[in-house]
Amino acid sequence: MSTGTHASLRQSGRWMHGLAAFVYLFLYAPLVLVTVQSFNAGRFGTRWEGFTTAWYRALPHNQTAWEASRNTLVLALTSTTLATVLGTTLACGLSRGRFPCSQALQRAISLSVFLPDILLAAALLLAMAVVQSWCSWVRPGLPAMIAAHVTFQLPFVALVVRARLARLDPALEEAARDLGASGWQLFYHVTLPLLRPGILAGALLAFTLSLDDFIVSFFTTGPGATTLPIWIYASAKRGLSPEVHALSTLLILASLILTVSLNLVQRKPWTPG
Repeated sequence: MSTGTHASLRQSGRWMHGLAAFVYLFLYAPLVLVTVQSFNAGRFGTRWEGFTTAWYRALPHNQTAWEASRNTLVLALTSTTLATVLGTTLACGLSRGRFPCSQALQRAISLSVFLPDILLAAALLLAMAVVQSWCSWVRPGLPAMIAAHVTFQLPFVALVVRARLARLDPALEEAARDLGASGWQLFYHVTLPLLRPGILAGALLAFTLSLDDFIVSFFTTGPGATTLPIWIYASAKRGLSPEVHALSTLLILASLILTVSLNLVQRKPWTPG
């Protein structure tokens, strides 16, 4: 290989490294800025006025922030659990079962992923109004928000798990049946362990979608059901408090810990009891 070719490859490598550094800077610079501002003694963050941890110490006394955090976690965990169970069941049914309109249902699931959030939120609000006309006890609030979040989480879980199902070797299930495994034993001891990475990925995606959703939550919220995105939006209209930066930093740290933990869990083999 000529000297000119080596120089061209080195120059191309430097361009790629520079582009990668720019992409990482573009993605993570706002997160770093939020973390830095959470330690800024200045209340409005327009300039650095010294290091402080006062905003973290003030968080336990901010009842509105903790109530919003609690609602957000309850909403995300509950809706993720329901969406994961329903999405996994739907994916198995679509991949293993053959019934009328199965192709149309698969296309409908894929289509719902591309629907704009504002259209889904408006449709859910209309559906809630119709249900309220039949059942007067149905009101906007946390239960309605859970149902709404499951609606947009379920297609994502189903698509991720179905993609994992498509990669499974059918010979493994056939061998289990030849050895006398029943339908439940086949699913629990063979299919479910093989689906575990897809189920975890779908659950993590659903949890993330629920955690940062604003539009659907805003359309279906009610008294006492304020979530973090809604609270931060209301705070931004009055001017962001440094406590918002502190809470955001804690969320970033929690997300990092969760991601690392899931990666460690996926590396370990799982054997059902």
